[in-house]
Amino acid sequence: MPKHGKQFRNKIEGIDRSLLMSLEDAIQYVIKSSFVKFDETFDIAIRLGVDPRHADQMVRSSVVLPHGTGKVTRVLVFAKGEKEAEAREAGADFVGGDDLVAKIQGGWLDFDKTVATPDMMGTVGKIGRVLGPRNLMPNAKLGTVTFDVANIVKEIKSGKVDFRVDKAGIVHAGLGKLSFGNAKLLDNAKAFIEKIIHLKPSTSKGIYLKSIAVSSTMGPGFKVDPLSARALVK
Repeated sequence: MPKHGKQFRNKIEGIDRSLLMSLEDAIQYVIKSSFVKFDETFDIAIRLGVDPRHADQMVRSSVVLPHGTGKVTRVLVFAKGEKEAEAREAGADFVGGDDLVAKIQGGWLDFDKTVATPDMMGTVGKIGRVLGPRNLMPNAKLGTVTFDVANIVKEIKSGKVDFRVDKAGIVHAGLGKLSFGNAKLLDNAKAFIEKIIHLKPSTSKGIYLKSIAVSSTMGPGFKVDPLSARALVK
């Protein structure tokens, strides 16, 4: 019984996917290997030489991609007074305080990202058990707990991607749509890898970028040479 469908197998026929490729070549293969009718997301997975069990080796942050993600992100902001007005002017989809907390407590979750001013975190804490497991809780480390609500809303709307290393030491992220084309996806991938390199913990020893793989939502994955990727972003 074949593990993958006929279209998948036809697309990878003659390609040695065990070989390490340059980032540019891998992106081209991902685009060429697409066989579905919808605009797939371009995904990247990087295995890092860190032990996430140690707090000082936790890699977590965000990056604003040069060409965005290709997705419409619905932003909810917990703010009041002048900051509420700033959030609305910056393009936030939902802005409020206790009214939004009550709505969320009632089961409403039609938003993708949350931002809060520091003075609203006491209010937001009432729904921490709802937002936390869904990675929707505002977080100072990600810049989403701030009085600078206008800038953070604009960043999220323009293509800000949050990421964190998982228990296996791997960072996953979606870096745009295949319709972006080679050049834009390469720019986004370079920005992401550069950010990951910048975040290397001082306690991480040995090889930091252990492996890199890129793929599309439904397509095959291709291995990227970590050394060439590092050289490219430098």
